Amino acid sequence: MQEISGKTRVVGVFGWPIEHSLSPAMHNAAFAALGLSWVYVPFPVPPDGLRKALEALPALGIVGVNLTIPHKERAMEYMHKLTPIAEAIGAINTVHCLPEGLLGDNTDGEGFFRPLQERHYEVNGKNALLVGAGGAARAVAYTLARKGVKKLTIANRTPERAEQLGEWLRARCPLLFEVEAISLDCRSHLHAVMEEAQLLVNSTSVGMYPHHEAEPPIPPEWLQPNCLVYDLVYNPMETRLLKAARARGCATIDGVQMLVWQGAAAFERWVGQSPPVATMEAAVRGKLQGV
Repeated sequence: MQEISGKTRVVGVFGWPIEHSLSPAMHNAAFAALGLSWVYVPFPVPPDGLRKALEALPALGIVGVNLTIPHKERAMEYMHKLTPIAEAIGAINTVHCLPEGLLGDNTDGEGFFRPLQERHYEVNGKNALLVGAGGAARAVAYTLARKGVKKLTIANRTPERAEQLGEWLRARCPLLFEVEAISLDCRSHLHAVMEEAQLLVNSTSVGMYPHHEAEPPIPPEWLQPNCLVYDLVYNPMETRLLKAARARGCATIDGVQMLVWQGAAAFERWVGQSPPVATMEAAVRGKLQGV
């Protein structure tokens, strides 16, 4: 890390809690690799302190911050301007302090999609199954729709939430070929969907440490070799779902890659140059492996 001085530029992340965040490790590794006098700081910001914390950013000379649970939606009302993608998704994960005020952005969709691009996976015309209907699912669903997915099935334990996400998506992406919402408990329907799915995305916390021994949301025996399995969980790096998918001959993407690419997009917004993504990924994997 570069020596911290009065010229050091500061960025960070607001969350509650924030102790678990891997963002400081990956951003500070990138700053060090580029020889930049920047530092990324985790800020524990409780919900009732969010407005004051955001309003203080310009006065403190902080360039910007990321936002994590539980701030992504609430922070929108304190922004002076939103990027089109943040406005469409209805949540922000990145704030940039500009002379004209606070700009709210959302890099989750880009973070999700870049690993697919890196492996030259073509979403257009594919059938996809998205498990979960929370905040991450909204960014994933919107991105898949904009990239031309042929059919998107949203499966959730609470089918009403899946249907709400489906309606939200139809309103914003009317040209989407087909979107349906189903219950994860409707096993026969879910099995039929999996037989046609070429992309499976798990956006739930099922399989996340310390509950990493939980049963995968999709029975492993349903996985077809031609289906790419993408698990947004990054701790552990290889979830039970991904392990089962590899055993079935499926290509896989783990959650570390989305975490890194959404961070890389925020880095580029703040710094104005591309970060060393491989360095960021190595820092995250090193932290997860206890290196």
